[in-house]
Amino acid sequence: MTTDSCVIPVIKTPTDYQAYRISPHDTNRLAIVFDPTIANMSLTYCVEIFDVGGKTPPNRHQLAVEMFFVLKGEGKATCDGKTVPIQAGDSILVPPTGIHEIENTGSGRLYALCLMVPNEDFAELIRSGTPVELDEEDMAVLRRSDALLPC
Repeated sequence: MTTDSCVIPVIKTPTDYQAYRISPHDTNRLAIVFDPTIANMSLTYCVEIFDVGGKTPPNRHQLAVEMFFVLKGEGKATCDGKTVPIQAGDSILVPPTGIHEIENTGSGRLYALCLMVPNEDFAELIRSGTPVELDEEDMAVLRRSDALLPC
């Protein structure tokens, strides 16, 4: 099979991620991995980091499907009044118009990959917030080097 073009993938590392706190009083931060300007398609892919006790405000999207994969920590996910416990390795799929929130109920930070398709101005909302730095703990989780640390 012969192709006339080669697509070069976009590769980023955690040091390339831009993190934001949407509102000054938010207890979660979002680190953008890919968005429509980088991916050239309508999606937002980020890492959501919840401080101890942190949570998203209840929210919904008109068209977008939002998916989460819990990297580390534990919490609870609520969608349309139904609440389930979540922990590392769990996946959550939120349908369009589902009123949902994620809350960190653990003793450490909660980390989740978040993918929203289509973007529905999510990346723009994140970027309208206050830029924040990812700290050593964040970088260890994102590089999975925290798995090497003794318990």
